[in-house]
Amino acid sequence: MDIELHYTERGQGRPLILLHGNSESGEYFVHQAEELSAYFRVICPDTRGHGGTARGTAPFTISQFAEDLNGFMVRLGLDRADILGFSDGANIALSFAVRYPEKVNMLIADGANLFPSGLKARIRIPVTLSYIWYSFLSKFDSSFVPRAQMMALMAVEPHINPRELSHIRAKTLIMAGSDDLIKRRHTELIHASVPGSELRIIDGDHFIAYRRPKEFNAAVLAFLCSDPRR
Repeated sequence: MDIELHYTERGQGRPLILLHGNSESGEYFVHQAEELSAYFRVICPDTRGHGGTARGTAPFTISQFAEDLNGFMVRLGLDRADILGFSDGANIALSFAVRYPEKVNMLIADGANLFPSGLKARIRIPVTLSYIWYSFLSKFDSSFVPRAQMMALMAVEPHINPRELSHIRAKTLIMAGSDDLIKRRHTELIHASVPGSELRIIDGDHFIAYRRPKEFNAAVLAFLCSDPRR
């Protein structure tokens, strides 16, 4: 691991890692961190190249971010943790749970997609065009490279085979908004592919954690506190 992830934490008890989405930071969970910290040790890292974390030299991919998360947990001395991921953070969480099933206690994936075609066309088309454009500009001006890499996380990432999700051992909750930018059938595919997972659709768009925090937090707490090990 060529970087150390910047992070904030609050609360005590069972560790709960919150993973933000594309072009964001741990601050996305402003409406979750305080409430959840009454029950858990809430840890909000910034993904490689996001927020307060350096870009580093390793690949800028969901797979690499999952490896970064493993290194982060080792650094903090965490053998296991609950993980809640949103959007790209959910993709990281799923990838991590496939690779390191023994390190995930409970898993929540909000607004996840396994591959780019999981995005609705109204989102995927402009994202792809933006990726092509910024990739072209970056050939002449390196200042466009970071933007091209961010767009690549949606245009050509992630690459998770639904069959791989059968490796996940954690009790899992799949979440999405009723008008999410992820296709409903794609969310249902993820739910069907994770053994024994639960599915919760909340009225709203992709950003239900931020825009519908009361309902979102209630669903998260009901799920996480259902584990007698808490």
